[in-house]
Amino acid sequence: MMSNPYLPLSMRIEKVTIENDARDLKTFDLAFVNESDRQQFQFIPGQFAFLSIAGTGEAPFGIASAPHEPLVKFTVKRVGVFTTALHEMTEGKIIGMRGPWGNSYPFELMIGKDVVIVSGGFSFTTLRATIAHLLPPKNRLNFGKITAIYGARSPGELLYKEELRAWEQNPDLDLILCVDRLNGADWPKREGLVPNVLKSVAPKAENAVALVCGPPIMIKYTHPVLAELGFSPDRVFLSLENRMKCGIGKCGHCNIGPKYVCKDGPVFSYDQLLNLPPEY
Repeated sequence: MMSNPYLPLSMRIEKVTIENDARDLKTFDLAFVNESDRQQFQFIPGQFAFLSIAGTGEAPFGIASAPHEPLVKFTVKRVGVFTTALHEMTEGKIIGMRGPWGNSYPFELMIGKDVVIVSGGFSFTTLRATIAHLLPPKNRLNFGKITAIYGARSPGELLYKEELRAWEQNPDLDLILCVDRLNGADWPKREGLVPNVLKSVAPKAENAVALVCGPPIMIKYTHPVLAELGFSPDRVFLSLENRMKCGIGKCGHCNIGPKYVCKDGPVFSYDQLLNLPPEY
């Protein structure tokens, strides 16, 4: 954490990638303007940070890069005033970043276990960071089989397409891609909703941990499938990053009962959530 958590670090936009056919999803690869800031900014996949534009505002986003990667990556959907302003920023422009905030995925618990990753749509960001963190040889030896099921509404809505193609060829990762519907698109892989594809793939629950991040409707129908496969609630972890707001537990917009997503999360075990109001 930086010494003053309210003071944004200066970040330069190194690369902007349009991720989808609708052109409303962009990935921003950011470089630290000051090298000393790079040393201070330490994070673990699952955490989030705030991006800011002077005179416009700021908003929280899950960090989509792994800690070892040289640039900090965020994938942003254009939905409002701030995200529209960010989408209009070009390479070389300077923006602010502050954080990291929140907790991470349970990597210590995952050591020696199989890892099952389930995600849908543009919520894949922090799970992309997780996969990138697990795959380097020095980390890969600590974990068992890695299975990732990732889906979107259509092929053109899948994120990180070049990376997905490379991961499909990686023997250290079993990546299953799917789309909700084809609408005439040429798609040689699976068609179907993520929970249904998860059920058909049926990863083993014995000595395994499941990580889930996606739209609320996907999360709702993924829970029963994981339970049917034998995953106990204390071995299923969900990111509720869609509820992030101020980051410091003051505004009250992200609370679920007594818990604040920005401080106590955004990652919770399903066991924790069973003891909270069903607001997520």
